[in-house]
Amino acid sequence: MQHSDSAGSLDRYFTGLTEFVFHARLGVADPPLVDYLSQLLHRFVRSDSLQRIRNSRGKPIVQVVEMLQEAESRVGLARRDVHRHIGDVTLFWIGVYPEAMETLRGTDSKDYFVDYCSQGKRAYQIASTIDTDQENDAPCELLYRLSSQFEMCAYGLGEVRREWEQGDSDERRILLIN
Repeated sequence: MQHSDSAGSLDRYFTGLTEFVFHARLGVADPPLVDYLSQLLHRFVRSDSLQRIRNSRGKPIVQVVEMLQEAESRVGLARRDVHRHIGDVTLFWIGVYPEAMETLRGTDSKDYFVDYCSQGKRAYQIASTIDTDQENDAPCELLYRLSSQFEMCAYGLGEVRREWEQGDSDERRILLIN
């Protein structure tokens, strides 16, 4: 897996957990996909990353319905970026915090009728059709795999969460024993 010299311990923690779950437990031998998912976890540790898409007035867009509308108003790489973000956000919530779905799609939310799984898959698929020449951007083939393997990725992210929660529990037990 790839790391820069400045990669922090949290980045290494998520990378290690994600590699363990996807490679050892799920048998997924796709290093670029696993790297992408560990980076997604690291990015979304900061809640402002979940709100990085903004409308024309600079206001953060947090509901998927509004993100979809914003994506349709953009062209080229800007459109790709919003669709990729929709895929990332929906994958994150479904995989890592599925219990939040009830709140995110509450009766007072524009997302009430949104199927996060379908929209996430669709968003990655659309993003995969828009080529980019930016070296640090996710390749189209990777975004396509995220679309086609969305459910497996969500399941794996849930397993990553269970692993870190188990680790937290093990650490608490060790502290109590000592």
